[in-house]
Amino acid sequence: MLYHLSDTLQAFWGPFRLFESVLVLMGLGATLAAFGVGIGLPRTWHRLPRDRGRAFTGTAGAAAAGKPTGAGGLLVLLLLPVILLVVPFSVRMAGVVVCLLLAMVTGYLDDRASRPWSDYFKGVLDLGVTLLASIFFCLDSARVAELAARPWAEVPQAFLAGQVMLWLPLVKGDFAMPVWGFLPLATVILWWTINATNCTDGVDGLAGSLTLLSLFFLALFLYVVVGHVEAARYLLVRHAADGPAWAILLTTAAGGLAGYLWHNAEPSRVLMGDAGSRFLGLLVGLAVLAAGNPFLVLVVSPVVLLNGGTGILKVALLRGFRRLGFDVRTPQQRQKAVAEQPGLALPEQHPLVSALHRVRFPLHDHCRKNLNWSNAQVLLRFLIIQAFLTPVLFGLLVKIR
Repeated sequence: MLYHLSDTLQAFWGPFRLFESVLVLMGLGATLAAFGVGIGLPRTWHRLPRDRGRAFTGTAGAAAAGKPTGAGGLLVLLLLPVILLVVPFSVRMAGVVVCLLLAMVTGYLDDRASRPWSDYFKGVLDLGVTLLASIFFCLDSARVAELAARPWAEVPQAFLAGQVMLWLPLVKGDFAMPVWGFLPLATVILWWTINATNCTDGVDGLAGSLTLLSLFFLALFLYVVVGHVEAARYLLVRHAADGPAWAILLTTAAGGLAGYLWHNAEPSRVLMGDAGSRFLGLLVGLAVLAAGNPFLVLVVSPVVLLNGGTGILKVALLRGFRRLGFDVRTPQQRQKAVAEQPGLALPEQHPLVSALHRVRFPLHDHCRKNLNWSNAQVLLRFLIIQAFLTPVLFGLLVKIR
């Protein structure tokens, strides 16, 4: 809003021209969001549902039981006025914000439910939200104007016949991808980032801190590299005219996340729940798409994807083996079966199933329970790994082409 009003406001006071500066809007958005969330959360979290604890997380689950959860809902609601104030809006950006709100709402309803929703149901909801977000992402202002001039019957076909421009690692130049091919790719990436972030939310401050790093790295890349004509030309990446607008959105969200982490530092007083992790996962995924390179998700969120994404992969593999008739019980379950039925001959497990059971997923659980890391050690070490790994991967991504 301020960006679009700056011309009008300058007539009353010259310094209002600063609202045309991306850096000013980034700093203003981050500051307002940080103070708004940091001050507003303690005054409103008494309205939140209480965490039920999880038996399979042991002492961590017991420590979380009874704390306000679903704070991601309040985080987003406190962020929204700041986003509307500082982010230059377009058709695409408006649709993206709507989808971010939908992701938050689905997570918050799960947080409030008396019985947790099934993984399949949540997966289908995430799929719907990510598909809608992918569609909105393809609707820039020029495409909307073009589709609006067509008869309604021709709009779907014309939309799918459009193109999305991407750039890839190790290859110079741009790559035109048809919308009908981009939509499933974007949907898978967004679904993965949502659920990987959600799986990482198991140690106080872990998901929020790792995502905070991702948001800052992405904002810097979208503003300094992709959003800058000369820098993009020099590094042979595709220039994105709306890169600065994305940078403002990301830094504003990062400021709000910092305000939340002020209260989520161990021992936490409030938990973001699915409402927050789904919102943050979708935001990171959309920012990666805005940068024009789907592989960038491996650069800005390597620890999140390794930590949470491998957990999703393990569950999928075990369920697949079970459907094929393999024994996928844990060693403890197999020992219990033998103890209850002496002389029971158990079938030999597939080597991959045995290997999967030797490592706990998400990996932060393996570090806590198998390596005896404290929560503080998990948080700091994971942060160090991502903070050092991301710049190295950025260099490889943009320079070796």
